[in-house]
Amino acid sequence: MKPTLFILAAGMGSRYGGLKQMDGLGPNGEAILDYSVYDALRAGFGKIVFVIRKDFEEDFRRVVLSKYEGKVQCEICFQSVDKVPAGCTYNPERTKPWGTNHAVLMGKDLIHEPFAVINADDFYGKESYQVLADFLRSVEGKQGQYCMVGYRVANTLSENGSVSRGICATDAEGHLTDVVERTKIEKKNGTIVFTEDGVDTPLEPNVPVSMNMWGFTPEYFQYSETAFKAFLEQHGQELKSEFYIPTLVNQLIGEHKASCKVLDTPSKWFGVTYSEDRPQVVAKIAQLIEEGEYPAKLF
Repeated sequence: MKPTLFILAAGMGSRYGGLKQMDGLGPNGEAILDYSVYDALRAGFGKIVFVIRKDFEEDFRRVVLSKYEGKVQCEICFQSVDKVPAGCTYNPERTKPWGTNHAVLMGKDLIHEPFAVINADDFYGKESYQVLADFLRSVEGKQGQYCMVGYRVANTLSENGSVSRGICATDAEGHLTDVVERTKIEKKNGTIVFTEDGVDTPLEPNVPVSMNMWGFTPEYFQYSETAFKAFLEQHGQELKSEFYIPTLVNQLIGEHKASCKVLDTPSKWFGVTYSEDRPQVVAKIAQLIEEGEYPAKLF
C-alpha cells in the first residue's frame, strides 16, 4: 500500500482572500502546494488528503483539486472550532480552531495507512519527500514508529529577518529526544545564532530543525483523540490555546509509546515568511526549473 500525504491547508482561505488568487510563484501560476503534490507523486505517495475550511470548499475544488483530476486520488476534510469529541465542551466565544494536531485529527476517517503531514505553504524539496516515502513504506503494518524530516538549520533561514525554529535533539540512533522552540534565529557576521534575553548563542549549520514535516502510522489518530480530550479539559475555556503536533509527539516519546526517527535531508526549505521573501522564492523555483528539477508546467 502506498503512503498518503496529508496537507494542512485550513489556514489558506484567510491568507489568499478565499483562494481566488492563490499565490502563483511558478511560471504558470503554480502555488507551492502544487510542487508538494508533484514531489509526493514522484516519491511514490498514492493519495493526497487536504484539511481545509468548509467555507472555501467550492473555491478549493475549482482552483486546486481540478488540477489533479485523473493524476492522483484526492480527498478533503474540514477543520473548524466545533469539531470536538462527543461530550467535550469549550468556550462558546472561541472562533479559532485548535491548532496543527487538531487539523491532523480531522483526517482519521479518511486515512488508514502510514501517512505524512506537511504545511500547505512550505516548499520542502524533492529529496525530503523521497526519504519520507521510503520510511513510511518501511513501517507499514507497524505501530509507534514515527519520523520527522529534520532540516539543517542553515537551509531554512530567511534573508529578510530572523525566524523561529524547533531545534531537535537526537539520541545515538537518530531518534528524536526533544524539540525546543527557538525564536530569533539568523545569521550574524557569518555565524548562525539564536538570541534569547539579549544573548546570542551559536548554532551549528547542520543542527536539525523541525519544519512540520512528519510521518506517522495510523494509530496516531487514536492517540491524538485521547490527548485532545485531555487538552480540552485543561484548555477548552481558553480562546487561543492550541493543540500542537510536537507536543503530542514529545508526550508519546516520554511515555515510551512511540519513537520518532529524525530523517536528514539535503533539501533547502523555503517559504514566504516575510513579504520580501516572495521574489526570492519565485527566483528559486525558476532556478530549479532551469536546472531540470521541475518541468515549467507541472499539471
